[in-house]
Amino acid sequence: MKRINEIYVIGNNEDLLSSIQSQLSQEYKLQMLEIDEIKKFSVQIVLMLRTDEMSPLDTAQTVLSLYPKAHLIYISDIPNFELLRDLNRMGIMEYLVLPDEDWLLGDRIREIAELKLANHEQSSTVEGFKRGGGKVFTFYSGKGGAGKSLLSTAFAQTLKVESTAKVLFIDLNLQYGSAETFLGIDSNRTIIDLYPVIQELNEHHIRNVAEKEPHSGLDILVSPRDAELAERIDEEFILRLIRASKRSYDFIIIDVPTWIDERVYTTLEESEKIYYVMSYDTIAIRVLKSVEELFQQLGIVMNEKMELIINYSGKDNELNQKDLERFIGYPIAARVRRDLKGVQSFVNQGVPLRKEQKDKKLPPVARDVQKWVRSMLK
Repeated sequence: MKRINEIYVIGNNEDLLSSIQSQLSQEYKLQMLEIDEIKKFSVQIVLMLRTDEMSPLDTAQTVLSLYPKAHLIYISDIPNFELLRDLNRMGIMEYLVLPDEDWLLGDRIREIAELKLANHEQSSTVEGFKRGGGKVFTFYSGKGGAGKSLLSTAFAQTLKVESTAKVLFIDLNLQYGSAETFLGIDSNRTIIDLYPVIQELNEHHIRNVAEKEPHSGLDILVSPRDAELAERIDEEFILRLIRASKRSYDFIIIDVPTWIDERVYTTLEESEKIYYVMSYDTIAIRVLKSVEELFQQLGIVMNEKMELIINYSGKDNELNQKDLERFIGYPIAARVRRDLKGVQSFVNQGVPLRKEQKDKKLPPVARDVQKWVRSMLK
């Protein structure tokens, strides 16, 4: 009979490890892992052991981002009701305190293993997302005027309209903003309002500050649009914000400015994908080559993360697909047609390009983004 034989264990705690070995080693193979090794394995059941060095929320978030269907069990030697609540919010319901609950461990593992096998045939769909496995998609361009902010907001809005996912848009154009223009948001609350609680940031804080786009329900963290306030936001703030957001949302879409500083670097490092927005012209290719050189110097991995978004696509472009392939090897995620007049009318009215799933008269840009999002969700 087919069964799950391997249980993966994360966390260096000798006492807890000894307890679970005595309970499980006869029936299962226990595989010890460092968190940065987890990509090498296909995990289904993971035991997280309490340690002083490791944040269980960050560990769970990392595992779920790579393996949304994995079943996580947190094992501790002390009760912690606040941590239990935070884990429950991420969809992790198993918190065992050893040795008091030794007797539960073996039974729960067997039940979970049987359930995993029974559900093995079912594939994940856009109708159900597991909390805590949030994906971060960052929109970047080394060239101003590429249409990055318009496309990032349209992408986030469309992603929310086309799925049941929890989606958060973060505007990190801290000095000038952009989201409020393209999404028609007028807010007195901005990302800087999270500053006093950044050390204990959680879902409740984020939702209190985020604006909700009325048509789709997209959550938006608006830029302060103030250079002096923006200086208070550092890379640690960005890191804590992104990691807290990943625990509560399925997708986090981030729009960053064209320059590179510690905050942008941190955002790019924390991203699953970097969508680089450019057009079919010589200057755009030259700028991308400069960005590529800078990213390599900074140690930002591009081949695994970066995809191109070709904006302003049309018959009058200076270059074409074949020309681009001669110089650049990154995959193209989407091509978006040039439609300046159509887009301008929406921007002038202060309304998003997309409002609801059954929109009938979509401008070409919105239709191209819709096609892109649907292909991504398949």
